[in-house]
This record gives sequence, structure tokens and C-alpha cells, in this order.
Amino acid sequence: MGAILPTKVFLVRGTGRHKEKLVSFEKALREAGIAPYNLVRVSSIYPPYCRSVSKAAGLKLLCNGQILFVVLSENATDQPGALITASIGLAVPDDPSHYGYLAEHSDTGKSARETSRHCEYLAAEMLATKLGQELRQPAPGAPGGSFRMSNGLSLKTRSATQGARGQKGLWTTAIAAAVLVD
Repeated sequence: MGAILPTKVFLVRGTGRHKEKLVSFEKALREAGIAPYNLVRVSSIYPPYCRSVSKAAGLKLLCNGQILFVVLSENATDQPGALITASIGLAVPDDPSHYGYLAEHSDTGKSARETSRHCEYLAAEMLATKLGQELRQPAPGAPGGSFRMSNGLSLKTRSATQGARGQKGLWTTAIAAAVLVD
């Protein structure tokens, strides 16, 4: 069997609510658009020469029942009013021949924006440390999503984050995923 090397990635997110936790998770997958597939969780490498595509473009490449490789973040609560978030962040070097990193992170009590920023930082930090580099924070006023490593290589980051508040009598699940496809 040859190597499986994804050439495209797309990000999805969703929320589900139900009295049963599992059904809540399924509803979150449905909202994200990835319920009719067999999901296989993988670790966090963004392949070299892989390109990001829109959710709509990515979903057009799929067939119901297909095995999908995903980096998945999920969070669930049955506490009324509890704020939960699930996020996927990616850090990709400007040089497409270098691999990048995908990070999954979930939190409670943090806004989607806070969780998103932290998840992007985690992806950038994991990539930098894997390469034996220090991560340099963006300069004040620099566009968001821009990091540099101590060797001068620049990184672009982005994320998909889902936030939700728990409701009385229901499980609430938030998910975010990076879907890796050929």
C-alpha cells in the first residue's frame, strides 16, 4: 500500500443539543457537515504541499460512508449556562515544502475568540519547538495570524472555533475539525 498523503484540508465546526450525550455529538457532526462519514482521528501534522480549501469544496470531494482522517476537538456540557468551546488551529510555514501543525483545543468559560487565539498559538508553538526553534510573537499592530520562528521562517495561522452555552435538561456538544483529504 502506498503512502496516504492528504493534499487538501478544510475546517468545519458545529453544535448539537439533545438529552443524550451521544446524540448531541451526532447533531454537532451533522451541523459541521461530517456526520455521513467514518471519522478516523489522527495526530496533528499539516502535510507539505497541502492546501486549504473551503468547506463546500472539500465536501464535494467526499462520498457517504467514506473514511475521513480528521483532527477533532470536542467539548460537551450538561450544565445550564456553561460556556464551552472547541477549536482547531493550524500553523503553516510560508514555504509549502515544510509541513505545518494542526492543534485541537477545548475550553470552558472562555470565549470563542480567546480559545481560537490560544489554539493558533498552540499550533505555532508545536511547530516551532518540533523544528528546534523559538516562536516569536507578532509585533504590535502586525496582522493577526502571523508568527515568526527564531530562524526567520514565518508562519500563518488560522482556526475554526465553535462556542456554545449549555441548556437545562440537554447535553450541548461543540466540535471543530480539520478534515484531511486527497
